[in-house]
Amino acid sequence: MNGPAMLMLLAAAAPRAAAEPPIYLRFLPLVAMVAIFYILILRPQMRAQKDKLAKIAGIQKGDQVVTAGGLLAKVIKVDEHTVDLELGPNVRVKAVKSTIGDVVPPTGVKPAND
Repeated sequence: MNGPAMLMLLAAAAPRAAAEPPIYLRFLPLVAMVAIFYILILRPQMRAQKDKLAKIAGIQKGDQVVTAGGLLAKVIKVDEHTVDLELGPNVRVKAVKSTIGDVVPPTGVKPAND
């Protein structure tokens, strides 16, 4: 075989370049990842934050609370931004509402192993 005939055979055997997919198909995986991130991470976090803010806004006198520092206290007085807490007999402190970690039910916390 001569050179030009060999080149023609090689050119015919070479695979044709496939047409590029549309631009929106290139961004589809990125959009899907953003949607999954929003559904699996951001929505539950926003819901938990909303529930916590509702709990803190509903604090009343006599509730048991846990502060962000881990102190268990009873609410004595509630103001707009602060609460007066009783940590023990004759031990009272004033705390900012945003430092309240959780409102504990009156029956106490259920043990983790039950």
